[in-house]
Amino acid sequence: MEILRVENLTKIYGKDAAQVVALDHVSFTVEKGEFVAIVGESGSGKSTLLHLVGGVDRPTDGKVFIDGKDIFSFDDDKLAIFRRRQVGLIYQFYNLIPILNVEENIMLPLSLDNRTIDKETLDNLLKMLGLDNRRTHLPNELSGGQQQRTSIGRALVTSKSSDEIVALLKKSNKELKQTIIMITHNPEIAKIADRIIKIEDGRIAREVSL
Repeated sequence: MEILRVENLTKIYGKDAAQVVALDHVSFTVEKGEFVAIVGESGSGKSTLLHLVGGVDRPTDGKVFIDGKDIFSFDDDKLAIFRRRQVGLIYQFYNLIPILNVEENIMLPLSLDNRTIDKETLDNLLKMLGLDNRRTHLPNELSGGQQQRTSIGRALVTSKSSDEIVALLKKSNKELKQTIIMITHNPEIAKIADRIIKIEDGRIAREVSL
């Protein structure tokens, strides 16, 4: 079952001599529950693609459909609500709220939407993340790895460039049936995915199923 469709996605920055084509008519689909890695060198357009697929930025041209919905047909307010409910983004820098503890940071997307999850589900998520004994700690009381796992938990609750984090993403993909799109420049890390999409100069250079 298709969960994501990207059609002729294009993003151009600047004008005239200063114009930069960050993405050039990129198209692909992702099935529900699939783990896709998008790889490319710095400046290849992979981060731009992440922001567009996640609804953080709007394209110059093209469309993104998530669960059959054209997300760029939404106004900014509706898009923000959709992103909060349907998409979890994990950045290299964790963007945790310093005055909220681990549990509160993880629950933030739901709290903003006046939603909650049952205690057993939250407990299981915290245990899987290795944070069950850190749930009341503030971000400045956590190690870097614990902060990153908290950020991952916040993304996972709505739907380590190290081996441990990649394994955790794979576990969430298999056990929680999460659809994951991972952006990386590391081809070795990408091999844990079901499929690799290679981006070069803003275009898809090739796709490989593993």
